[in-house]
Amino acid sequence: MKPHLRVLIVEDSEDDTLLVLRELRRGGYHVEYVRVDTAASMQAALNQKLWDIIIADYSLPAFSGLAALELLQSQNLDLPFIIVSGTIGEDIAVAAMKAGAHDYIIKGNMARLVPAVERELREAQERYKRHSAEQAFRESEDRFRTLCASAPLAIFQTDAQGQLIYSNPLWYDISGFSEQQSVGYGWIQAVHPEDRTEVSQDWQRTVLEQSTWVDEYRLLTPQDEIRWVRALASPMYSTERRFLGHVGTFEDITDRKQAAQKIYEQAALLDISIDAIAVCNLKNHILFWNKGAERLYGWTTAEIVGRNATLLLGKNGETSPSFAEIQAILAKEGKWQGELQQVTKDGKDIIVESRWTLMRDEAGNPKSILKVSTDITQKKQLEAQFLRTQRLESLGSLASGIAHDFNNILTPILATAQLLPAKFPNLDENSQQLLEILESSARRGADLVQQILSFTRGVEGSRTLVQVRHLLSDIAQVAHRTFPKSIETKTDINPNLWTVFADATQLHQVLMNLCVNARDAMPDGGILSITAENLWIDENYAQMYGNSEAGFYVVITIADTGTGIPSEIINHIFEPFFTTKEVGKGTGLGLSTVMSIIKSHNGFVSVHSEVGQGSSFKVYLPSREATETNIVTNTNLPSGNNELILVVDDEVSICEIAKTTLETHNYRVLTASDGIGALALYAQYIDDISVVLIDMMMPVMDGSQTIQMLQRMNPDIQIIAMSGLMAYEPHEQKQSLGIREFLAKPFTAQVLLNTLHEVISEIG
Repeated sequence: MKPHLRVLIVEDSEDDTLLVLRELRRGGYHVEYVRVDTAASMQAALNQKLWDIIIADYSLPAFSGLAALELLQSQNLDLPFIIVSGTIGEDIAVAAMKAGAHDYIIKGNMARLVPAVERELREAQERYKRHSAEQAFRESEDRFRTLCASAPLAIFQTDAQGQLIYSNPLWYDISGFSEQQSVGYGWIQAVHPEDRTEVSQDWQRTVLEQSTWVDEYRLLTPQDEIRWVRALASPMYSTERRFLGHVGTFEDITDRKQAAQKIYEQAALLDISIDAIAVCNLKNHILFWNKGAERLYGWTTAEIVGRNATLLLGKNGETSPSFAEIQAILAKEGKWQGELQQVTKDGKDIIVESRWTLMRDEAGNPKSILKVSTDITQKKQLEAQFLRTQRLESLGSLASGIAHDFNNILTPILATAQLLPAKFPNLDENSQQLLEILESSARRGADLVQQILSFTRGVEGSRTLVQVRHLLSDIAQVAHRTFPKSIETKTDINPNLWTVFADATQLHQVLMNLCVNARDAMPDGGILSITAENLWIDENYAQMYGNSEAGFYVVITIADTGTGIPSEIINHIFEPFFTTKEVGKGTGLGLSTVMSIIKSHNGFVSVHSEVGQGSSFKVYLPSREATETNIVTNTNLPSGNNELILVVDDEVSICEIAKTTLETHNYRVLTASDGIGALALYAQYIDDISVVLIDMMMPVMDGSQTIQMLQRMNPDIQIIAMSGLMAYEPHEQKQSLGIREFLAKPFTAQVLLNTLHEVISEIG
């Protein structure tokens, strides 16, 4: 049984109506119908209910099929309309179809009625579905456009070639470009000129690869306003996986960028602060850590954030006052200020002046603690040193008084020793010798008292020509007699040592300070070496020591085989009050006094040290004794043959001086400031480098390690080592490391060129 069928029949003949109904029922339909024969009755029927189909006679006395069709069309109703007539001709039928009728049937051929009805019902159903889909699409499109128009993001769509085919109004507001300016590739013109090439290339790559596009860049509006946008686009595909283009969004992130820039600038201000700035939660766990804190404590932000500040920075994991005590003050007053004893990452004790502020949230509840700490360790040390210096001044005053009384005691002794030979001319030889010893000892005592008075009063003595050889002999005797027996004193003093124009008392003080430091560096014993030699310093040599001048010098070397000086503090040892000795065992003034005195004599001091190997202090004093005939000139210095030399030294001045010297004498030079750089350069020029000139003492990778790595690269490598510590068995070191020659720093151009010439000659 076919479904229920509601039929509106436009017919004036009852018989013809029954004929139509019989055919429909014969076709299996349950028919509900109304017959009308005027326009008014048809309008009333259309208003009364919904119909499935309309079957109309072509010609009626007061109405017609075409008129009925026009009435139906005026109501915008899409119903199947079939004309049934006994008189219609083919031309009339065609006209009816053109007017909108769906089919026509001759009353003499009613067998076509049911198939025509079935067909038209199906087509009407399809039209309904299609219309519904189109209506739904239009509604969806309207919703999409409404959504896009009100979206907080600029939305766009491109075709498969990457050209813009749609964008919502927000894009025009952000970019300042119109729709006509934006379509196609026009949107790229909105990109800031400095970013345009990069953005265009990245977009073209995205189109070619049919991939997702994510980018942040600047726009330049027609009003010359710069805006930052974040673009995101995803590829679109058809159901057949055909690439259709991209759909995506532009987000205006100008405010976010400006806020981020402001935060960055504020963070930069915090980072350039010399104070350590930290933020901790209420349990003292670190939340923020600026660069000043990294510099002071040695902990990086990544290492320390989230850790407990008391356990990490407190001495032995505690602070005084305790965190609980400070927290109680913060809760009551909102701030606290005081001194804290803390430790750095490498275990160094420091003292900080710390200012804590309790931070609250919008509701006024405590949320964190802001800490600003200033390193006052040096200030505290200076205060302590100042008090110790005052005690030294008092001691100096006491020493002056003792010296005065001691002079009073020595005066009659010396006078008696001089008078006795005249009073007793017949004394035996032994007695006369005893009197001479007495007089000599009294004079030495008087000279010693004079030195003490000169030092304690701080008065510069007169300068005369001084033979340093005698001072060194006295110093060596004092060291031999007074230093522990576990320390062996060795001397090597040129018998023809030149004289210097100096204050003998001050030089005596310099040498004693250096020897006492050497003694303290050898608590378990060792060798104290005291050497002196004459030296002509050329321009290259002098440049290694700043403002020094070329000329004749007496060089005094005080060396020990003690503990050595760590590289991280060797640049501070001549600073006033700097000391590594325990409280009460050193003032920190010894080496600063040495430097001050030698500079006042137009000389200079160099130091070379290695932890566990010892230290060597060289004192250079200008001499006026030598004549111009002693000057060493460069006229006979050997030159190279365009060989390539690699110079490795962490002292830039030494690298530059060696480079200048060698290039002046027909060598090519490469320089490296550390072992890593030396290895890289040697690997690059391994077939061209003839000799490597390398310092034995460098940070990170020292000379020995670098030489071993170089020898792995080339077992036949030619090495000339440089060192300021040449007293420590260089022969054994040469053999163990395969070193051809050693150069003692500082060296003259003559020594450098002769040594290099000898090594290269042996290679050839």
